[in-house]
Amino acid sequence: MKEISSLMGYRESVRVVDATLRDGGLVNDFFFTDEFVKDLYKANIEAGVDCMEMGYKASKKLFDPKKFGKWKFTNDEDIVELLGSDIVGNGEKKIKLAAMADVGRCDFKEDIHERAESPLDVIRVACYVHQIPAAIEMIEDAHKKGYETTCNIMAISTAQEGDIKVALDMLGKSPVDIIYIVDSFGSIYPEQMARIVDVYKESADKYGKTLGVHAHDNQRLAFANTLEAVGDGVDWLDATYNSMGRGAGNCSMENLLGLLHNPKYNIYPVLQFIEKHMLKLKAEGIVWGYDLQYLITGLLNQHPRSAIAFTKEKRADYSAFYHEIFGQD
Repeated sequence: MKEISSLMGYRESVRVVDATLRDGGLVNDFFFTDEFVKDLYKANIEAGVDCMEMGYKASKKLFDPKKFGKWKFTNDEDIVELLGSDIVGNGEKKIKLAAMADVGRCDFKEDIHERAESPLDVIRVACYVHQIPAAIEMIEDAHKKGYETTCNIMAISTAQEGDIKVALDMLGKSPVDIIYIVDSFGSIYPEQMARIVDVYKESADKYGKTLGVHAHDNQRLAFANTLEAVGDGVDWLDATYNSMGRGAGNCSMENLLGLLHNPKYNIYPVLQFIEKHMLKLKAEGIVWGYDLQYLITGLLNQHPRSAIAFTKEKRADYSAFYHEIFGQD
């Protein structure tokens, strides 16, 4: 029986990561108000969340800053201006701050500064399995600059297990701290998650690495897969407020904190934030969350970009959409 299944205790090593600004930013092109970000920061602290992902470290050479909000680029000065200069460096903080850097989509050598001069604590490197050498270069750079690092291997549901094992072995020999299991397409079932965790854990135990999980909700399984993972020993758990994230969204923070019985976590500030800000976003027409088009791409193990386009076009012809992407007569 899984350790967490008793729901009577907690594991001290578990860490909750709020990915609302980063994954949620994919829904509204990162155009969050300063009030939203400040209130989210405060809510995370009051809720006991361990780490807050501020956004991406995207390249301004590849992405036009005029077309995106500032958390697409997560400049150190923007964080300091909003949250205060006392969060710079390695001093005591109420919450760790993180940013994600995609392989091939960031200028990490220039845009990621020394940790002692930055408000950020964690650099999360995202890559596909064939990009592991480039990811390790970024991890080594961030490690030398003093950051805690993660590697988020995306789209593992489309990768060969043998390739994943090779990638994990390469990462094990790198200075990365946390290796993430990422269900990019929301296509993984809890039984599969258990098997995947076994594969990752074998390597993590061998090299002394910590594991994390980032789940998407295409089949309404993001929370179930996160529950499966934490029960199997995965410690870093990603979630977003009201499940806000690309397409179908992610494991919801309110579900996750409701599960974890560590008394340091408090769901009430999360509910307050959702009431004040997330309902307002939805009223303004920002759309995310489970719908049949995301179920279809999840079932077929496909990237949700076609479902996102379906949503933007306000279509409701689900059977025609299924026919389009499955190609079945």
